Amino acid sequence: MGIIELQNVSYADGDQTIIHHVDLSVSAGDSLTISGPSGCGKSTLLKLIASLISPTSGTISFNGKNQTAYDYPTYRQQVSYCFQQPTLFDNSVRDNLKLPFQIRSVPFDEARIGALLELVDLPLTFLDKKVIDLSGGEKQRIALIRNLVFPPQVLLLDEVTVGLDTRSKTIVQALIKNVQEQTTTVIQVTHDETEIAAATHLIEMRQGALQK
Repeated sequence: MGIIELQNVSYADGDQTIIHHVDLSVSAGDSLTISGPSGCGKSTLLKLIASLISPTSGTISFNGKNQTAYDYPTYRQQVSYCFQQPTLFDNSVRDNLKLPFQIRSVPFDEARIGALLELVDLPLTFLDKKVIDLSGGEKQRIALIRNLVFPPQVLLLDEVTVGLDTRSKTIVQALIKNVQEQTTTVIQVTHDETEIAAATHLIEMRQGALQK
């Protein structure tokens, strides 16, 4: 049994069916890349796994339990979703990176944050940067390491390198590779040809269905 299991999952928005009868099993520690043309349902599938939306039919399981058996905070701490457009809030980088500690009611660990910032080629002084002053690539790096302060069991990446400059894309891809080499299961959707070529486990999606 996989860490993530989808059984006959479909999703409809009004009268439009976006995901069609998807069966998928992802093993713990796997690195799965889902490719396919724009509009084929890749991001919708990832949002279903993230429990951001609910399937119209079928079941999604995490660690052998139905997704619906978990309360949202517990589930989302273990199955963490990174948006294509990074979502940062408040005034500073520090505010954003404090959030995972506040959720768990534990003290802010500046040494841990410093090590993560170093992984994405940013100095510790970056903590005092205003979010409004960050580039797109810097925002994505901060959003990613916010998800990794307390490593989830499953990391979901929704085309997180789209629109990044070459340097930022290289840094983010190196971080993803580092995560893949640890114990975290990674599921990413992408149409980036270099990421598709580097995939160790690749599935193509077309018109809401996974291609066998």
